[in-house]
Amino acid sequence: MPKWTAIIEREGDGYVALCPELDIASQGDDIEQARANLKEALELFLETASANEIKKRLHSDIFITQIEAGVA
Repeated sequence: MPKWTAIIEREGDGYVALCPELDIASQGDDIEQARANLKEALELFLETASANEIKKRLHSDIFITQIEAGVA
């Protein structure tokens, strides 16, 4: 089973979860709910999308890193 990236961030009173490889997002009241909802959204997409649609949306070169920036 393939593994996907999940970026989860706080937004207002809840959390937003994003899979950057396929540009699919979901949300939840807490981190675990946002993660579970994103997993469900990914599974539904992968079950229903054609191979061509998946290929068209797939961003295979995703790099997550941190950088320092600011005003001294």
